[in-house]
Amino acid sequence: MSTIAAAPAVERKPLYTSLFVQVLAALILGIILGMVAPDFAISLKILSDAFLKLISMIVAPIVFCVVVHGIAGAGDLKKVGRVGAKALLYFETMTTVALVVGLILAYIFGPGHGMNIDPSTLDAKALNTYADNAHKLQGAGIGAFLLNVIPTTSFDALSRNDVLQVLFFAVLFGVGLALVGGEKGQLVTSIIDAASTVLFRVMGLIVRVAPLGVLGAVAYTVGKYGVGSLKQLVSLVLLFYVSVGIFVLGVLGSVMALAGINILKFLAYLREELTIVLATASSDAVLPQIMKKLERMGVKDSVVGLVIPTGYSFNLDAFSIYLTLAVVFIAQATNTPLSFGDLLLVLGVSLITSKGAHGVPGSAIVILAATLNAVPSIPAIGLVLVLSVDWFIGMARALGNLIGNCVATVVVAAWEGDLDRVKAAKVLEGGELVDVTAG
Repeated sequence: MSTIAAAPAVERKPLYTSLFVQVLAALILGIILGMVAPDFAISLKILSDAFLKLISMIVAPIVFCVVVHGIAGAGDLKKVGRVGAKALLYFETMTTVALVVGLILAYIFGPGHGMNIDPSTLDAKALNTYADNAHKLQGAGIGAFLLNVIPTTSFDALSRNDVLQVLFFAVLFGVGLALVGGEKGQLVTSIIDAASTVLFRVMGLIVRVAPLGVLGAVAYTVGKYGVGSLKQLVSLVLLFYVSVGIFVLGVLGSVMALAGINILKFLAYLREELTIVLATASSDAVLPQIMKKLERMGVKDSVVGLVIPTGYSFNLDAFSIYLTLAVVFIAQATNTPLSFGDLLLVLGVSLITSKGAHGVPGSAIVILAATLNAVPSIPAIGLVLVLSVDWFIGMARALGNLIGNCVATVVVAAWEGDLDRVKAAKVLEGGELVDVTAG
């Protein structure tokens, strides 16, 4: 008599051990502390700063190892070039769409109408915080941007965590390693692969303290700014969140549907990382685990290693929406008329200035200033109007940028035939547990 062995039931971990639940609890606690004890809440910012520094500590070496291993392991350098070209084509297309979305919604809803701000009454000193970073955009253009991609030294790029420069060096190193090949090439590749494994294990340890980082970031924000800080600018903040939502669910959702992926299931799969980004207003905080999750979802590691790091500087969808939305908002608030030619100029300039924005402190304000310089009729001092809500806007900006890059990686992989659709469907349906904290 034969017996059929029952499949062992999947043991469910207690709810409180879930990183998502812990981050959500920290988010709620941070809001409560910010409202009840604002002074104490502001002092908790050290938790957020410490967490972001911990993540920043390993981002550059992880990007280097993943990109080099991906290129060397691809075996076909023509394939690497093809993936890179497709990624850049996709980035430029989505950036243009995002810029247009921001422009259209700003004109439809007119968030700045009725403010009637006199530029002479605005406090120019409020912009002094960002003056030190303005030199990074002086003389900006294609030439200056491309020159800045090349690091002074490879160690300098790694020490400053300049993702774009690290990526540039990693691509060269990976190509060189692939050309060397043989026993020597295999030896170096195996060492880099081993180093990558160790770094991801370290990342897993750091991610476990993410709830503390979220607690500090949210408590500080609510304690320092409070709900009243929005005042008349609440319409701009709400419109930006709606704009990002429309872009993610409408534009990116349609693109993902063409790749055979449901955008809602995809966002649910990344819920822990998205919650952390929303609270810390930094997509750097989840770069390593996002790359690991995409690989475990069925995206080939060579595609992940090229598209995600490149997208951090070239594919800033939500940032692009913010640029055109903020320019039109400032024009409306100061009663400055914009001609069709002005709008075309803003779009063209924004395509350039939005590149490489990642990693520049106060980049949103600095790059917005550079964009406004192309339209002299709009008073640059109008930037003061968005300073008080920049953190709130920054939360959705970081979130939208991250989602855009993750979608780009999946789409390019599907386009290249490097997406395991069966595995992706299984993972997104919850049929396969993915725990990036395990390393």
